[in-house]
Amino acid sequence: MFYTYLLASKRNGTLYAGSTDDLAHRIYEHREKARVGFTARYGVNVLVWFEAHESREAAFRRERRIKEWRRSWKLLLIEDANPTWRDLYDDLLNLL
Repeated sequence: MFYTYLLASKRNGTLYAGSTDDLAHRIYEHREKARVGFTARYGVNVLVWFEAHESREAAFRRERRIKEWRRSWKLLLIEDANPTWRDLYDDLLNLL
């Protein structure tokens, strides 16, 4: 499976969209600041939304679309699936 995901620094904070084939590992990297970049610099490490895709291309296309969206649309996407902005990382580990 391949995944598209959204991270936040906090509720209504800085957002980051990404895609990967190993969601648990990638979120771990964000949380541990294992890679230098945007999420490490701005403390964006709370998994607030994700969805699975059948192909790498589908996950990447969805990521690119979301990155083009207005911020308000991203907030609606998160709040529709996760109204309390709970960190979904532990849930993810239980699913895999």
